[in-house]
Amino acid sequence: MFPHSATAWIVIAVVVLVLFGGRKLPDAARGLGRSLRIFKSEMDEMKTEGDAKAPAQQPQAQVTEQPIDVQTVQPSDTDRKTA
Repeated sequence: MFPHSATAWIVIAVVVLVLFGGRKLPDAARGLGRSLRIFKSEMDEMKTEGDAKAPAQQPQAQVTEQPIDVQTVQPSDTDRKTA
């Protein structure tokens, strides 16, 4: 499936070096490192949020003391002519 010998790793390294060039490899490695750090910090933040939300109660419906006023609007004659 995937080669594990030393010569296979050398061939893979040479192919990567030829494809990306010597100048772009450090930038690619730096970008990958930054991405992994961001991913790890986001995963840690999600875990802490999940722990904080676990003991919370179920959301309850909001009940108002007074009824909401509803206003009915009748269409005007100009609205009927244009439609």
